[in-house]
Amino acid sequence: MKYNVTAMALAFSASAALAEDMVTIEFAYPYSHLFDVTYEAMMPAFKEAHPNIDVKFRATYESYEDGTNTVLREAVAGNLPDVTMQGLNRQQPLVEKGIAQSLEPFIAAEADFEKDGYHNAMLSLSTFNDEVHGLPFSVSLPVGYYNMDILRAGGIQELPKTWDDVIAACKTMKANGIDNPIFWGWNITGNWFMQALLWSQDKAIVENGRVTLDSPEALVALKKMQDIFTECEMQNLEWKAALSSFSAGEIGMMFWSTSALGAVERSQGDFELVTGPFPGLGKAPMGLPAGGNAAMLTSTSDDPKVREAAWTWLKYITSGDGAAEVAKTTGYMPPNKAANEIILADFYEQNPNKQTAVDQLPLLRDWLAYPGDNGLAITQVIYDSIERIVTGDATDMKELQIEMVEEVNDLLPNG
Repeated sequence: MKYNVTAMALAFSASAALAEDMVTIEFAYPYSHLFDVTYEAMMPAFKEAHPNIDVKFRATYESYEDGTNTVLREAVAGNLPDVTMQGLNRQQPLVEKGIAQSLEPFIAAEADFEKDGYHNAMLSLSTFNDEVHGLPFSVSLPVGYYNMDILRAGGIQELPKTWDDVIAACKTMKANGIDNPIFWGWNITGNWFMQALLWSQDKAIVENGRVTLDSPEALVALKKMQDIFTECEMQNLEWKAALSSFSAGEIGMMFWSTSALGAVERSQGDFELVTGPFPGLGKAPMGLPAGGNAAMLTSTSDDPKVREAAWTWLKYITSGDGAAEVAKTTGYMPPNKAANEIILADFYEQNPNKQTAVDQLPLLRDWLAYPGDNGLAITQVIYDSIERIVTGDATDMKELQIEMVEEVNDLLPNG
């Protein structure tokens, strides 16, 4: 009995010590429909390795723009999370405002940081002023999603290589009774597809601090969007509705980020799904923007235990093990080379639909942020302008280009 009491006392003492050592950190990320399953898959191994760290998940951001706006508001209110996941094109404003902190002190304390898969090619995506401020969590590229049952029913056997091929396929499907043959992701976050059409021509949307919407390449992009929307008679669907409609087998072709592949596969109807490279403007694209996000340290805690716990979580989710879960549960590619070269050695061979984006990696270009404090407002101007093409409100692309340039110039620094 004395032994049992002693054992109980020791157990109680250990539990009390563990409770006393518990550290709680707060974490926020975007796109619950993509990433909830990813973090659920990660948590058991993380809790086993770090039982004293309690990760409190905040409400998810609706989009990367929402994530940036939320963090900017929280910085003013003094209510920042310890770790936030931000779009690769939204990191710089948070660094410039001192919200996202340098990770250099933590990296310097790691014995085998590069050996863990954190090589310079990955770190460069989140390096500002020669200091690492984030660890990339996932990388995506635009791809084509094809319902092969619908395509073959119209006699289409080969995947389109150009946007003219896409338009021809649309007309074939329409003639075969398909009401909505295409969804083209104009409304994806950060004007990503606008940048994809510019990079396809090897043109950056930002050069030397100015936005290149007045360029010939921008006009080509606007005209090609108009061709796709009008010739394909594309419906103006909200993007979540479009993904659901494609998964249900109602849309023949969808052009979107590879990031949604896991979600589409989990909700896919009874049809054959094949992914293919992003089509080009008369020829294969010369470049494509790197989508994705990075984990950034935004903790305002003075407690070194909290900051160390935040780093432990940030490091784990971007490690080889964490990045492998990203690949398995989504369509994102892990930027961690340990995940790609070791953990996922056979994964892509067994999952060819996820291999498509990997094959396009040589085309990877920067997903560019717009300069100044009005970057989000510039994003909205471009978004609204493209929506006018979708709805048919704008029909003269040269006129629309002039209007966009004027509005954007007013929002640029010293504009």
